[in-house]
Amino acid sequence: MTTPQPTVTAEPPAGRHRPAVSPLVRGLAIASLIAQIGIVVTGGTVRLTGSGLGCPTWPRCTDASFVNTPEMGVHGVIEFGNRLLTFVLAAVAVATLVAVWRLRRREPMIFRLAVGLLAGIPAQAVIGGITVWMQLNPWVVALHFIVSAVMVVLATLLVKRTGRVRDAEHGLSRPPTGAGRTLRQLAVAIAVFTGIAVYLGTIVTGTGPHAGDRSAVRYPFDPSLVTRLHAFPVYLLVGALVVATVLAFRRPGVSARLRRALVFADVVAVLQAAIGFTQYFTGLPIVLVALHMLGACLAVAAATNVVDEVTARPLVEARAHVSPRR
Repeated sequence: MTTPQPTVTAEPPAGRHRPAVSPLVRGLAIASLIAQIGIVVTGGTVRLTGSGLGCPTWPRCTDASFVNTPEMGVHGVIEFGNRLLTFVLAAVAVATLVAVWRLRRREPMIFRLAVGLLAGIPAQAVIGGITVWMQLNPWVVALHFIVSAVMVVLATLLVKRTGRVRDAEHGLSRPPTGAGRTLRQLAVAIAVFTGIAVYLGTIVTGTGPHAGDRSAVRYPFDPSLVTRLHAFPVYLLVGALVVATVLAFRRPGVSARLRRALVFADVVAVLQAAIGFTQYFTGLPIVLVALHMLGACLAVAAATNVVDEVTARPLVEARAHVSPRR
């Protein structure tokens, strides 16, 4: 009687293995993150230039035209131009989904992230349309920005996940991050404080002067009070980042990747706080407000990066040689 031998899958010949994360997939993941952050900045430009109702209706730009007309002036050009960028965002998302389609079983998380990014675009377009219908109601504008922040989270995770799989395929081992329980808890705190600060930032924006149109409704809050409330979670965030960074550098075995993620988050937080204080005491100049919006997106990406580093499990390098199921 012979003992059955386990089936062994032969390693594919050198040069014939098709990587899961090709340069195209990796490039599209990075492009997705850049595009998601970029659309936030351009959307902020619409508001800061008073062009929020440059196209007074949606999905048309006017009741009679899908595009802006010369009579609408520069505000119509700015608002319609921002709407056109949605198609650029959609093109990147569709290309990403097509590129990762063959990975839907082998790397389901990458596939799900790509689906989420594509699904978020029509959702954002509808919310943007409701914003116009509601004459730039600050509650709807805030929702529009929060959904954008969620999209930045998804795009950041897509960049991180594709990078991790690519490294595993190239035999580049990623040792465990060495993050103990305290660092993991601090990472969660960093994410929570970042989220609260971003949300309260939308309240400050909805109370301030840059509504997107002179006739837009504003929150009936005291600007000074809501600004102080917005600053409170920022203080907590900076404190959590300082403690986490000190622990990461003092504790042996913590990975260089986690340390770099924390340092990047530190730099973003300090710059963002500096811009925030400066814009408050200089009367909210448009350029600084735009930079603060960019900083908010970078802060969300940085917090996501930290959480991903402390929670990620190393991929087995042998996965690079496993043929994807079809």
